[in-house]
Amino acid sequence: MTRLDIPIIDLTPYFEGGQNNKRKVAADMNRACEDIGFFIITGHGVDPELCRKANDVSREFFDLPVEEKLVIGQTSDEANRGYEALGTEVLSATIGKMTPPDLKESFSLGPINVPDDPYYHSGAAAPHYARNMWPERPVGFRKIIEDYVKVMEKLARDLHQLAAIAFNLPEDFFEPKLDKPFYILRALNYPNQLENPDTEQLRAGEHSDYDNLTICMIEDRPGGLQARNIEGIWIDVPGVRDAFVVNIGDLMMRWTNDRWKSTRHRVVNPPRDLAFDSRRISMCFFAEPNYDAVIECLPTCHGADEPVKYLPITAGDYMIEKFARQAQGKEWSAADRMRFDTSDTETRFIK
Repeated sequence: MTRLDIPIIDLTPYFEGGQNNKRKVAADMNRACEDIGFFIITGHGVDPELCRKANDVSREFFDLPVEEKLVIGQTSDEANRGYEALGTEVLSATIGKMTPPDLKESFSLGPINVPDDPYYHSGAAAPHYARNMWPERPVGFRKIIEDYVKVMEKLARDLHQLAAIAFNLPEDFFEPKLDKPFYILRALNYPNQLENPDTEQLRAGEHSDYDNLTICMIEDRPGGLQARNIEGIWIDVPGVRDAFVVNIGDLMMRWTNDRWKSTRHRVVNPPRDLAFDSRRISMCFFAEPNYDAVIECLPTCHGADEPVKYLPITAGDYMIEKFARQAQGKEWSAADRMRFDTSDTETRFIK
């Protein structure tokens, strides 16, 4: 039967321990990932107060004047660090669909406390472990966000252990591929919309994620996240209090030979009667493996009747390929691009 909702999975039994508990949660996760590639997790053990602080301090950052935010403006499409202004990204370009730019702004960072070792800073690895850029304001921003990142990295490892159990692999199967991860955290601001968006313009265009899996903290606000089920029907992803939304990315889909779905999703515009009070903050942790981890079909995901669908590729090479497509969406001419002013966190269109 076609899935018309997003399943909720309680991780409490997994953290309580015991093989039966772990296998039950892994089976629930497997079902969700085969059906729609999205699920909501509760019982994850993350302090709600830390989540509130991360949300609040991100909101404070986006409230700053755009000129101040641009001091740490993103300078490299490959590195994905720093601030990106409203109207400078077209996520749908990653699936070959050009639309007007997305109605969002973002702050991105990568791994923290990167060792001074050639592995991280030489050749192809360098963009994935690039230096993070931090704003001077708000006070405490860096400490809170780094604390949040550490917790997300731990939660991502737990979810990878559940993935290994789901595919009858040793629980620590993914560990050697995750000991030098090049994860990305993106704080996203979707401002109030004072004007009608252009045709086909969304808060975030249709796309799939590139990573293993994504852990999102979202708000229950007008104009939200939607996932597309296997029948092509768009399903609303609810913002559940003290819970996270998890979705599967392209790398995990390749690893599982398409058994788990890297589902396309988008963030839609609010209804016009609610658009003046529809601001939404999201915190998305993109869980990546080591940049040189080889993404190839898991040993339990192929056989005589199930041939391998993808050639092996390193995680780093795959990401660079995707970032290049994402950058295509930024190649708007100065005359044609719609530009924005984000003063007071509202959207003003400047033609």
